[in-house]
Amino acid sequence: MHDSLIIGVRAEPGYVIITAAGEIDIFTVARLREELFTLAGDGRPLIADLDRVTFLGAAGLGALAGAARRAAARGASLRVVCARPQTRRLLQLTGLDRTLRLARTRAEAIQALPAAPDPAARAARPPRPVPAPIGGDDDDDD
Repeated sequence: MHDSLIIGVRAEPGYVIITAAGEIDIFTVARLREELFTLAGDGRPLIADLDRVTFLGAAGLGALAGAARRAAARGASLRVVCARPQTRRLLQLTGLDRTLRLARTRAEAIQALPAAPDPAARAARPPRPVPAPIGGDDDDDD
């Protein structure tokens, strides 16, 4: 019998944390994949905390890789929290440690997030001038 997979999602200002506990295998990955893809599609940085995952199979690796690609396509990132040596070794053996941004703790993952742009600084910035078109204009003086 397979252990159940427990998934939790918490939105924070500027990022979202998804936590998983249990086994991520072919039988449980569908729920995780759906959550990851939905969250990765909103353009906010995403942290996947896998510290309480007891098994990570090929289907789970694929879900993480797909979510990382989806997040990157929307200008965001996926950071994976895992301190378990077995999980880190698996990510290294598969090469996913080069694609996924790994952190040993949730605090380390949060610290590594890019600083959110300050809306007040953006509002204080003067507008950029629009360059004039190069080439002749349509007002011929002939």
